Amino acid sequence: MVAMNIATLSLDERTQSRRDYGTISLIGLAHGTSHFFHLLLVPLFPALQAEFGYSFAELGLLVTTFFLISGIGQAMSGFVVDRFGARPVLFLALGCFVLASIAAGTAQGFAGLMLAAALAGLGNCPFHPIDFTILNKRVSQPRLGHAFSVHGITGNLGWAFAPVFSIGIWHATGHWRWAYFGTAVLALAVMAVLAWRRDLVDDKQGAWHKPADAPKDEHPMAFLKLPSVWLCFSFFFWSTMALTAIQSFASPALQQMYGLPLSLTAYVVTGYMLCGAAGMLVGGFLVHRIERLEKTIAAAMVLAALLLLITASGLLPGLVAATLAALAGFGTGIAGPSRDMLIKRAAPPGATGRVYGTVYSGLDAGFALGAPVFGLMMDRGQPSLVFAGSALTLLMGVASAAMVGMGIMRRRALQSAA
Repeated sequence: MVAMNIATLSLDERTQSRRDYGTISLIGLAHGTSHFFHLLLVPLFPALQAEFGYSFAELGLLVTTFFLISGIGQAMSGFVVDRFGARPVLFLALGCFVLASIAAGTAQGFAGLMLAAALAGLGNCPFHPIDFTILNKRVSQPRLGHAFSVHGITGNLGWAFAPVFSIGIWHATGHWRWAYFGTAVLALAVMAVLAWRRDLVDDKQGAWHKPADAPKDEHPMAFLKLPSVWLCFSFFFWSTMALTAIQSFASPALQQMYGLPLSLTAYVVTGYMLCGAAGMLVGGFLVHRIERLEKTIAAAMVLAALLLLITASGLLPGLVAATLAALAGFGTGIAGPSRDMLIKRAAPPGATGRVYGTVYSGLDAGFALGAPVFGLMMDRGQPSLVFAGSALTLLMGVASAAMVGMGIMRRRALQSAA
């Protein structure tokens, strides 16, 4: 009888393990797709400029449109996810990516491209509420840190894959419009895979339920009164300011400071993202081993800030500076899984989508505001401030995470006293 019970438990554990990894893989695929569509238009800006004669400032408005709609929509979409469920909203979001691809591929002018940017932003806005609602409900606690790690890694891979895919099709076919036919097919293929294994992303089944003693008639906006929600928002805002500075200006800044060729410095951004992915892998193992998550975040991001400050000094050999700038991504990557787990702890039960939607809209705000701020520094001939400013914003993020951790500890102390 004892042997039968052990075998049953072992079988249940194997079944749960398969379900966990299946859910993690599918959500990773979906998240990577959303990041891929961040760059629906940007890789083909040279082709669009040649076709229509637009300035880079005009094309930049397309990026602003994307992140404006995504940022506002992300905060709102959390309510939709909590009300109607994450899975149906996931398929609607992917459908928006298909429509955005069609709009871009058939665009005859700026209005068509603006429609594509708007549809892509609309499709992108619910992904973080969707992803974290499903992961928190479907993945067992011991694997949740690894789930957050894979989630972050696939986002980085989506960014890395997008230009290769779009530019590759453009060059292979000789026309940029075929690239958007390819992105539409890609989104449809992802929808097909998720539909095939839709049971693994069903957030109506899961372990995170509202406690029986929770207030029955709590206002749906009550979570906005929690300081931890806005501190998490500020953490995303500051850390994304650093990310957009590196993504947008690290290459020309290193070229101006150290005289390195742009053909070389362009790989610094790729290196930063790959180091970030490696850091997230390590961070996934740390998240369940360290109780005070804000300590992991602080150590990792302070390390990244230090590397960026050294790069900003201008005193290093050029190749060493480029290498340190890329390695800074490892520190920010380590912080990723702990960051997502910290938000989970700060979120009240039953408000998962709303909290993640509001908090992650700080990411869009950081992208939207960071580029012009750091671009102004470059225009004024101060490339070192790109790295120094990135370091400063990372340290601001550390302060936000520390205050979130203090709030969680205070809340637990009050609950224990009660």
